[in-house]
Amino acid sequence: MAAAAAAADADAAEVERLYELGERLSSAKDKSEHAADYEAIIAAVKGQSVKAKQLAAQLIPRFFRSFPALATRAMSAMFDLVDMEELAIRIQAIRGFPLLGKDTEFVSKIADVLGQLLTSEENVERDAVHKALMSLIRQDVKNSLQPLFKHVEQGSEIREKIISFLRDKVFPLKAELLKPQAEMERFITDLIKKSVQDVTGSEFELFMGFLRSLSIFGDTAPRESFQELIEIIQAQADLNSQFNVSDIDHIERWISCMYMALPIFMRGGSASKFLNYFVKQIVPAFEKIPEEKKLDLLKTIASSSPYATAQDSRQLLPSVVQLLKKYMPGKKVEDINHNYVECLLYTFHHLAHKTPNTTNSLCGYKIVTGQPSDRLGEDFSEHYKDFTERLIGTEETVRAASKRLTQGMADFNKAISSAKTEGEKTKIKGDQQTSTRTMRSYNNILSMAQLLHLKSPLFIGDKKITLSWMEQPKKPEATTARGKRSQPATNGNGPANKKGRGGMQNQLVNRAFEGLSRGGRGSGRGQVRGGRGRGRGWGGYR
Repeated sequence: MAAAAAAADADAAEVERLYELGERLSSAKDKSEHAADYEAIIAAVKGQSVKAKQLAAQLIPRFFRSFPALATRAMSAMFDLVDMEELAIRIQAIRGFPLLGKDTEFVSKIADVLGQLLTSEENVERDAVHKALMSLIRQDVKNSLQPLFKHVEQGSEIREKIISFLRDKVFPLKAELLKPQAEMERFITDLIKKSVQDVTGSEFELFMGFLRSLSIFGDTAPRESFQELIEIIQAQADLNSQFNVSDIDHIERWISCMYMALPIFMRGGSASKFLNYFVKQIVPAFEKIPEEKKLDLLKTIASSSPYATAQDSRQLLPSVVQLLKKYMPGKKVEDINHNYVECLLYTFHHLAHKTPNTTNSLCGYKIVTGQPSDRLGEDFSEHYKDFTERLIGTEETVRAASKRLTQGMADFNKAISSAKTEGEKTKIKGDQQTSTRTMRSYNNILSMAQLLHLKSPLFIGDKKITLSWMEQPKKPEATTARGKRSQPATNGNGPANKKGRGGMQNQLVNRAFEGLSRGGRGSGRGQVRGGRGRGRGWGGYR
């Protein structure tokens, strides 16, 4: 009892002494004359009294700027305080760090230490860290963010906590923090470019979404800015590496990156590298690719085909025709892979629209453009006969399948009405939606094939065809008999309205930005390059 009382008395005396030191420093006109008092406060960190240490954590930051010669010792003492077991001491020290950060020399080190404290399991401590970091960032954005992004770049064990903090606290305040705007947006862009070398799919999506929100990559930005974004995505897609058909993660990353790049293709970014990689690396191994990934690959090519250049189109068309011939039989059959054919026909139309005379040697179409490459004097009639027979066989198969599907779709509403459980209704509605998408696919195939039978084939180069897996344009609302009537859309594939609502561009943006689920792909988690593996979770886009 006596020992405990003596300890309590000593503790109280130490706290009282620190209060006196603090008061003397506060009232001193020339604080530099009281360096010994400040040294005594710093030394209290090594003592036994918990309350004295907590008080020292308040006093050290308060007088920090008055004693530059003792700055290093004071900073070291504060770092000791945040390592202590007592929660109250750690929190007090954390709250004092932003005051130390007013000295630029120490900002990066403080930010680094606070970043490491984001792993705290104590909510009150983690909240204190968040507030201290944000206060520090507001004082000095550059020197505060650099050490945080360094943890992401180097793949440290706290990288996920750092990314969550950036996502939840920093990115939403970009308008406040990134000033002057152009300079600071370029600064944070450079940090992100270094940090995405080894990230997961969801993390990459987060960073790219933030970059797209910056004004330097806005609608009025120069084409070079969009190309910079494309190059970041290209690096993630590993377009300089040899395609490995057994590396499912690389396939999924390529698909996800393509969808992520689509909105940027629309704004002027070049799709050439992706399309060339598809021709040279993926097409030769296409038959060895798992079935569930083939359709995803074809969807990405179809979606990006409207943004291919004429040169890209000339390189890609032979591969597309080669695949079309594989999946379009030369006679009527029981069924075809309508999804593959829809993607390939759509791609064919958009590429041929850019370079119509290329179809002469591939399909026998005599397209006159006045260029030497027309090759009108050569006989490609066998190609024409073969391609036309395949089109006709495909159309006959699709019409028969469409007729069967139409007959079956009439029963869905009856089945839903008679279903006894919500589970049964949900399943039937799912089957109904699948059948509806299939019917759209059939209609698209027939519409695109019909245009190729004309004496001079017509290649679709606009957005009148909406791919079956995309959100369909809303049908115009009918008006009263006295008002004007809107023209009805055909099978949901009519032209988009003038504002583009529901049109191809918005559909691709929604698909790429929101990661909508299409076609029932699996999660496809994989791992590459050892360690954490930047490809983990790259099945995010559907």
